[in-house]
Amino acid sequence: MQTVRLGRTGAEVSVAGLGCGGNSRLGMARGATTEQAADLVRHALDLGVTFIDTAQAYGTEAAVGLGVAGRRDGVFISTKCTVRQAGGGEWLAPADLAGRIEDGLRQLRTDRIDLFNLHAVRPDDYDEVVERLVPELRRQQQAGKIRFLGVTELFQTDTRHEMLARAVPDGIFDVVMVGFNLLNPSARRSVFPLTRVADVGTQIMFAVRRALSRPEVLRELVATLVAEGQVAPDAVNPDDPLDFVTRSAGAGSVVEAAYRFCRHEAGADVILTGTGDPRHLSENVAAILGPPLPAGVLQRLEQAFGRVDSVSGL
Repeated sequence: MQTVRLGRTGAEVSVAGLGCGGNSRLGMARGATTEQAADLVRHALDLGVTFIDTAQAYGTEAAVGLGVAGRRDGVFISTKCTVRQAGGGEWLAPADLAGRIEDGLRQLRTDRIDLFNLHAVRPDDYDEVVERLVPELRRQQQAGKIRFLGVTELFQTDTRHEMLARAVPDGIFDVVMVGFNLLNPSARRSVFPLTRVADVGTQIMFAVRRALSRPEVLRELVATLVAEGQVAPDAVNPDDPLDFVTRSAGAGSVVEAAYRFCRHEAGADVILTGTGDPRHLSENVAAILGPPLPAGVLQRLEQAFGRVDSVSGL
C-alpha cells in the first residue's frame, strides 16, 4: 500500500481510503448486517487501507468499530456530523455536537476520534458554523476526544468549492473533504493551491460517481455540458465521451482511469472509495494504486473538461 502524509496532521495514511457512506454504506444500504459490513472493513485493512471515513448519518460507525477491533492503533478514523437539518433547517447546538462525539466514541469503540468533520457545510452557512460549533470542537480537542478538525463541502451544489475557498485560508481545519474527478477538476484551481500552501490534508470524494460508472449517464451529462458551452463539441465523441481514456491509458475501465486520475493529482491525498462488495473494493484499491495516466490523456482531459465547474458527476 502506498502512503501519504495527511497535511499538517503529520499522520502517514494509506492513499486509498475506505468511504463508508455513498450509495452503498458498506453494503448496509442494500441489506447487509453490521457484521457483514464489519467484514468489509476487515478486508480493507487486509488490503493495507489505514484511513476510514464514516459518519453518524451513514449508520456505519458501529460496523467500523467492530471491524477495527483489535487493530485500532493502525487505523486513522474520520467521522462527521451534519451542521443543519436538511433544507436549511434547525442548527446543531454545541451541546448536541458534544453528544454526537460521545456517541461516535461509543459506536467506534475507541477513546479518541482521529478526525472529526463538520459535514456538508454550505457556503452561506460557513460563518455561522465557525461561530456556533468550532469553539465546542476546540473543547473536545483539548479534552483529548478528537485529535484533528475537518470540514466537508456539499459538492452536489457547491461544485465551484466556494465554501472551501473560504475555509482553508482561515486556518481552523486540518483536513478538508473536497469533490474532485476528471469531469469536474476545478479543485485543481480553487482548492489544491490553497491546501498545499496551508499544509491542509485532503480527502477526495466523488472520484467515481454514476456518470463515470454508467455509460448512459455519462453520455447524457456530457451532452448537457456541450449544450451549455462548457465542453467543446469537437472535444469528445458524443457516443463514448471517454473512449480516448480507456483506449490510450492502458486502463481496463473508465472507473480505473478515474481513480488513477485522482490519485496522482498534486494536492490530492486520500482517495475515498466505497462499496459493499469485497471484490469490488479490491479492484478499486488496485486502481488507486495504479500508475499515472499518460501525459497525452491528461492533456486531452484538460482540453475537454478543464473548464467544467458546474457538475459533480452525480
